[in-house]
Amino acid sequence: MPSPDTLLQFFGLAVLLALSPGPDNLFVLMQSIQHGWRTGLLVVLGLCLGVCGHTLAVAMGLAALLAASPQLLTLLKLLGAAYLLWLAWGAWHAPVAARAPDAMLPHQTQPAAAHAPDAKPHSRQALRCIGRGLVMNLSNPKVLLFFLAFLPQFTQPARGPMGTQIMALGAVFALSTLLVFGAIAFFSGSFGQALQRSARMQRVLNRSASIVFAALALRLLIAQVQ
Repeated sequence: MPSPDTLLQFFGLAVLLALSPGPDNLFVLMQSIQHGWRTGLLVVLGLCLGVCGHTLAVAMGLAALLAASPQLLTLLKLLGAAYLLWLAWGAWHAPVAARAPDAMLPHQTQPAAAHAPDAKPHSRQALRCIGRGLVMNLSNPKVLLFFLAFLPQFTQPARGPMGTQIMALGAVFALSTLLVFGAIAFFSGSFGQALQRSARMQRVLNRSASIVFAALALRLLIAQVQ
């Protein structure tokens, strides 16, 4: 295991990296504003699972094999971009279900609340949201290459097997991601809840999310992974 000082230093750097603007925190921001903070937190959980997946790949040496295969990295990048474009299409064509509170009839209050953006997702919806964050993270080869270059720098041969140390560092990185992105999801989701009371604002948010997802797909396509 890495020393406590190393883990503390690594945690501070991981928090700074999570706070810096990037596709993952922007993805959490838009998902939370569009669907509510509960959905945002589930997406964050999926992203953290993706972090664990990248960490495992580095610890097992799979990341080095992928890094040596430009074809596989390109395929991974194309799959990630296709997924983001699919999300963009879905957000652009999403139905508008929000109503202003003063426009709802008394007997419509409960059905409308059931479809509110901050309503607790069902189990199948929850798994879909977690999967959304997981795919978003795992399909970005730049994250894999970053972990391959970043995590080994904090290992110490005298502290035990490198694989074990890398897994510990990945867990710390996942924790920092959960804390920072969770805060983003909560606050942006609460803000989005107020906006979603207007059908017009919901339409604007859906279209904005679509544009953001399409821009992230384009960014992924044109990014150099090596």
